[in-house]
Amino acid sequence: MSRFEDLFKEADAAFDGHYKKTLDELTGLSDEQLKSAIPDTEDRRVYDKLIILVKEASKDNLSKAELVGEIKELGEVAVKIAKMIPSLSSLL
Repeated sequence: MSRFEDLFKEADAAFDGHYKKTLDELTGLSDEQLKSAIPDTEDRRVYDKLIILVKEASKDNLSKAELVGEIKELGEVAVKIAKMIPSLSSLL
C-alpha cells in the first residue's frame, strides 16, 4: 500500500467516524461566520487546529468528555468557535 493510500484511509476514517456531523458543521462555517467570531489571523490558526482536533477525535473515537477537554486546552478562541457548532455547544 502506498503512503497516499494510507493517508486517504485516515482521512476517510476521520470523515466517517463518530464526529462526522460535528466535522461537517465545523468545516461548513462560512467566511462571514468566522470573521464575526475570529477576526484575527492568529485566531484562524486556532480554527484550523480545531478542525484537526475533531478529525483526530473522530478517527480515534474519543469520548465527548475527552474532546471537550482537548478543545478547552486549545483555549478561549477554540471554545468560542466550538460554541458555534450545535453538536459541540451543548457539551461546553
